[in-house]
Amino acid sequence: QVQLVESGGGLVQAGDSLRLSCAASGRTLSNYDMGWFRQAPRKEREFVAASSWRGRPTYYADSVKGRFTISRDNAKNTVYLQLASLKPEDTAVYYCAARDRTGSGSYIPENLYEYDYWGQGTQVTVSS
Repeated sequence: QVQLVESGGGLVQAGDSLRLSCAASGRTLSNYDMGWFRQAPRKEREFVAASSWRGRPTYYADSVKGRFTISRDNAKNTVYLQLASLKPEDTAVYYCAARDRTGSGSYIPENLYEYDYWGQGTQVTVSS
């Protein structure tokens, strides 16, 4: 079992930056591909970014490419999502998720059903 806890969300203005953290316990994250997803009110959960268990390659949704950066520190068992140039449409609850890399099949990072564990989410609100 892996427990994931997100933090770092908050209320910011358009153009600001935030860094979200996802701290894991129970297992070492070095065996997990990691993803970030978000869900806005009345919308489906959508893919934001992901990192292979090695840290490379990384993957991004087109809507955040060039503005968000995923990174991981396996020694600290933590994954980060740096958010920059935030827009009101980035407002959502942000979730991190872990996928056991020893599972079968190819990794499809944008597929939320690939992931085995989820955190409880952290709210990001961007005002205009």
